[in-house]
Amino acid sequence: MTYGDVMNARQRTSARGEERRAEIVRAALEVIAERGYRAASLAAVAERVGLTQQGLLHHFPAKDALLVAVLEERDKWDAVSAGTWRPELLASLVEYNATRPGIVQTFSALLGESVTDGHPAREYFTERYVRVRASMVAALRTEYGDRLPNGLTPERAAPLLVAVMDGLQYQWLLDPDSVDMPGAFRDFLALLGESPPTE
Repeated sequence: MTYGDVMNARQRTSARGEERRAEIVRAALEVIAERGYRAASLAAVAERVGLTQQGLLHHFPAKDALLVAVLEERDKWDAVSAGTWRPELLASLVEYNATRPGIVQTFSALLGESVTDGHPAREYFTERYVRVRASMVAALRTEYGDRLPNGLTPERAAPLLVAVMDGLQYQWLLDPDSVDMPGAFRDFLALLGESPPTE
C-alpha cells in the first residue's frame, strides 16, 4: 500500500466519522426536543442512530460534550458574518424560526434549563449572550449611529432586542395560534426606530 493509499483511506475514515457525528447530533437534537436535556439519555440517542451507548461514547465521550455539539450546530444554522446583522435581517431570522418549531423548542428548553446551577450549558449560554448582545450593539449602531431615534444608546437597546426575540419565542411556543412572532418582532423594531413623543 502506498503512502497515497494510506492517506486516502484515512480521509475516507475521517469523512465517515464526521458524517456519523453529524447524524448523532441531529438525533440528540430530536431527543432533547422531545424530552428535555435532563431526561434525554445517551442510550436513547444511540438507539435512534443504531449504535450502542459505548459506540456513541466513541464519538462523544460525555453527555455534556454532545450537548455543546448540539448547541454549536444550532448556532451554525443562524450564522451571519460579523458586522452584517441589520434589523431587517433579524426580522427575517424571526420569520425563519417560525417555520422550525422543533429547533426553537429545543433551544428554548435548553436555555430555560441552563439557568440552574451546574447545568452543562450554562457557560455556553452566558458566553453566547455576551456575543449576541455585542452583535446587536453593532447592528443598531450601524443602523442608527450612537443614539436611536427613541433616545436609547445601542448598548441600552441591545439587551431589550435580545429579550424580545427570546421572549417572543417562548410565547409563540406556548400559544402559536395567538402569538404572531414575526409580526410582534417587526412591531418592536418599529418602536426602536420611533422618536420619543414631544411634550
